[in-house]
Amino acid sequence: MDVPAHIGIILDGNRRWAKQHGLSALEGHQAGVDALKRAAERALDWGVKELSVFAFSSQNWKRSQEEVDGLMDVFRWLFNSQIEELHENNIRVRVVGSRTGIPQDLHQSIEAGEEQTKDNTRGTVNLLLNYGGRSDITQAVSRIVARGIDPEEVTEDRISGELSTAGMRDVDLLIRTSEYRLSGFLPWESVYAEICFQPDILWPDYDGDALDAAISFYQNRQRRFGA
Repeated sequence: MDVPAHIGIILDGNRRWAKQHGLSALEGHQAGVDALKRAAERALDWGVKELSVFAFSSQNWKRSQEEVDGLMDVFRWLFNSQIEELHENNIRVRVVGSRTGIPQDLHQSIEAGEEQTKDNTRGTVNLLLNYGGRSDITQAVSRIVARGIDPEEVTEDRISGELSTAGMRDVDLLIRTSEYRLSGFLPWESVYAEICFQPDILWPDYDGDALDAAISFYQNRQRRFGA
């Protein structure tokens, strides 16, 4: 049966999961990374080519400084301690979003991880870090305007090429845990995505069975693309 080439995941529930288990928010985010590794492995075993995960939105800077600092430490750990395992598993890692505000040492680790894994072919994991869908489109249009491009030459392909997601496939299946909203996740790239809400699952509890259920949902959809 048809397997989605590109799965997008809006992972949610790390903090609520931590509270339920008497843990700190940071420990909840660390458990979320473990869930991400499980989901990525299962997706790639299915033959999914691209997995995009909402790791940190441009709105998340509004959280407490303690939590933001903790999240930056989680990303440091991911790129400094886990990238080798991803590389050995032939997985490409790409970070999508604005680098503005990202600590310099983390920025350097991200660039090193992207460079190390850029030729891997099993599949790509896109981490949306400091990403917001509206701001990404706004910045893309601003760059087009700044170049003085005639309105007649502003095409969907041109806009796509200016986004931070340039080169990314359109999303086939969009998964949202814990909630029923899209939260600015890849609005341009998800225009024809099948959306699977799994509100009863907090992200750290996400496992292979949950991903299997989402893919089964996708396989039972009839995709028309507006036709």
